[in-house]
Amino acid sequence: MNATLMQMTVLMLCGAGWRVLTPNRLSAEQTRLVLTSVVYYFFLPAMVLDVLWRADIGWQSLRFSLLGCASILVSAGLSWAICKLCRFRNPQTGAVILAAAFPNVTYLGLPVLEQAFGHWSRSVVIQLDLFAAAPLVFTLGIGLARYYGESAEAKPKSPLAYFNAPPFWAAFLAVALNLNRIAVPDWLAGLLHTCSGAVAPLMIFSLGLALSWRDVHLRNLPFIVPILLVKLVLMPLFALWLAGYLALAGQFKAAAVLDIAMPSMVLGIVLCDRYRLDSGLYAMAVTLTTACSLFSLPFWFDSL
Repeated sequence: MNATLMQMTVLMLCGAGWRVLTPNRLSAEQTRLVLTSVVYYFFLPAMVLDVLWRADIGWQSLRFSLLGCASILVSAGLSWAICKLCRFRNPQTGAVILAAAFPNVTYLGLPVLEQAFGHWSRSVVIQLDLFAAAPLVFTLGIGLARYYGESAEAKPKSPLAYFNAPPFWAAFLAVALNLNRIAVPDWLAGLLHTCSGAVAPLMIFSLGLALSWRDVHLRNLPFIVPILLVKLVLMPLFALWLAGYLALAGQFKAAAVLDIAMPSMVLGIVLCDRYRLDSGLYAMAVTLTTACSLFSLPFWFDSL
């Protein structure tokens, strides 16, 4: 795990270095937008098709979904209670709940789990993302952002519209092909495998582009402490407890819990910007939870 995280850290630092050096006058924001768009619209759907077409979809998938959904909902409830008790203002409350409840299951979870457990763990990541995290982000996450923020949109986009996206269509197609036991042609399997290999390094590099120490301020410390506590300690602890009741065992249990123990998701910055939550606080949460995860992830890996 330490060797894996060292590799991920170096790649993230390369992305952070791009933010400072801006090669060819391309800013970090411009570069990240291009990279994440290419991944989201092309490479990620290819990987979803590659993984789910040949995955063992069944009761195990339902267990992953229940584990992910329950962990996110419990973490959201805990962070909401802390915000209510501490009387945080609405923009900070929304940012805290989003940062504490939603883990970076794909952008960081995919490369870390793939290096730590092997290629088979891709299936765990994809199922936790598409069957748990992503649906809750586009429903509960957007609902929380709207409630605690002040959206400038006259007609807010329906959360269900976000499911009309390449990764979800790829998942639908892959599951249909899988359940109908249609074999993958050799030439297509090779192409999908090649495209899948590009996802992890591009995601880690993009994450490095998103991290900025300029957003780290002492005034946000009272909001950051609950996020670190819930996201990196209580959420994986609950997932570890629940995994036992869901009959997840061995490496599947370890991979699922470790994926849930990932730091705050990067997508939350977009929600904070769109619905006028505290974007600076959320950016600080992403930076610090990612930095602290370099210590918390080895701990949880050794505990599993």
